[in-house]
Amino acid sequence: MTADHIPVMIKEVIDGLAPRDGGIYVDGTFGRGGYSQAILETAATQVFGIDRDPAAITFGAELSSKYDGRLTVLEGCFGDMASLMADAGVTKVDGVTLDLGVSSPQIDDPVRGFSFRFDGPLDMRMADEGPTAADFVNQAPEEEIADVIYHYGEERYARRIARAIVETREDNPILTTSHLVEIIHRIVRRSKDGINPATRTFMALRIQVNDELGELERGLIGAEQILAPGGRLAVVSFHSLEDRKVKSFLHEHSGATGRGSRHLPELPDAAPIPSFSLLKRGAIKPGKDEASQNPRARSARLRVAERNDASAWSNNSGI
Repeated sequence: MTADHIPVMIKEVIDGLAPRDGGIYVDGTFGRGGYSQAILETAATQVFGIDRDPAAITFGAELSSKYDGRLTVLEGCFGDMASLMADAGVTKVDGVTLDLGVSSPQIDDPVRGFSFRFDGPLDMRMADEGPTAADFVNQAPEEEIADVIYHYGEERYARRIARAIVETREDNPILTTSHLVEIIHRIVRRSKDGINPATRTFMALRIQVNDELGELERGLIGAEQILAPGGRLAVVSFHSLEDRKVKSFLHEHSGATGRGSRHLPELPDAAPIPSFSLLKRGAIKPGKDEASQNPRARSARLRVAERNDASAWSNNSGI
């Protein structure tokens, strides 16, 4: 594991997955391979890492030589894990882990355009394809920009920011992170807790550009499809919208959402048979030491569940 990138809640994730000798595991957000390496070093396992970032794929190809064929890195989206694993000749696995959001190496590279701390192109793509954040802010209607910033960033000044973006782009296209930060800073004041006023807008645009919530939905469905009975799912999220989706999926698919009033007749066909069992009903939070030493860990939430032998639910599960 690289010294400058220790994954959040690594011990809790490994405890949740409980890797065993001979098991097959999927690290759906490979990044710099932190979780993959921890799994490989915990037991004599085989790990498949998935990432859409070409930089992560290059890093993974170099790292795989260290593990004598036990690590395979696949380029693609974790929402496509079922088909990616099928192409690799694997239909069932013993564990899946997801570390949602943007990785530290992506944030720290100004060229990627994820961070308001550096001046760089307004890109924000996790892969090297598709529309950029600059494409979105310069082409989308004002109402759509406002909705994205409000719903994904939970920014109360979303309408004013969107209006300022549209007014600015009429004369000068918004092509850099610093230009967007300048616009936001004219509208949103720095809060008492010191959080940069651009934080919520940048997060919202990143989620929009990479379809992160849609990817999460597809990834949860894919994990359900490929996990063998007894297989574990461990998901670390950093955003309340992400955590709510994971919580909703696992509670619904474990039957923990309740069955209505006990005074009403049972509806045996109202929902499929639960496909997961919750290993802990609530979210697992980072310890005090980790939260104090790593600011990124403070908002982290881990949810862990175990697959049973029921059939996977339909893709139209309503998560």
